[in-house]
Amino acid sequence: MSIQPTFGEKVIQFNKNLEYNVSLPENFSVLNPYLDNPETVPVMEAFYRKFYNDQYRRRFIVGINPSRHGAGVTGVPFTDTKRLESVCGLPMYSVRTHEVSSVFVYDMIDSFGGPEAFYSQFYINSPFPLAIVRKTKNNIWLNANYYDDNQLFESVKDFMIQSMKKHFEMGCDTSEVFVLGVKNAKFIKKLNDEYSLFEKMTILEHPRFIQQYKSKEKQLYIDKYLNAFNK
Repeated sequence: MSIQPTFGEKVIQFNKNLEYNVSLPENFSVLNPYLDNPETVPVMEAFYRKFYNDQYRRRFIVGINPSRHGAGVTGVPFTDTKRLESVCGLPMYSVRTHEVSSVFVYDMIDSFGGPEAFYSQFYINSPFPLAIVRKTKNNIWLNANYYDDNQLFESVKDFMIQSMKKHFEMGCDTSEVFVLGVKNAKFIKKLNDEYSLFEKMTILEHPRFIQQYKSKEKQLYIDKYLNAFNK
């Protein structure tokens, strides 16, 4: 009798097999943390074996695409090295990062009941699961979003659809998706209208927006997240 892989093992295999080979518009590039830092893969594996070591379905939360300082380093969405170690108990020695969105997400997770409680019910990833960067006129690489350029969006669109469908095969619930970011939601809605990915979309403000511009009202937004999750 064959043993079914856990949710976590499915995620691990998905991440380790991520490869993006389609050309992008000029000055855009994709970063793959699983190839760029040898410590990322074992840390990512430890995270998913710790919090997803079961075969239960998860409710799906989708961001935009990883940042260079969050999942672009740790391999775990909305998780910088600080919170990976202090909250999840998984230190990373080769690099130290601070990511603004990670601060809000882990404050919210704490209010939910902690990472064990949260990750037992929810899975976070992005429709484009690798980091995108854009080169400035000064030859500096900065974070970019998949929707920042129409040509960029068209380039990555098929890969996004394939990625989301693979998440459904892993065990992500398609009855409702929680979309982080109002502009992100407009593009996810386009994809959903075309490909019928989710039955319902619930839109929440993006953690970076909250942390940067609405920090004084952070608790209101945490409550909004929790209310949406508990409906």
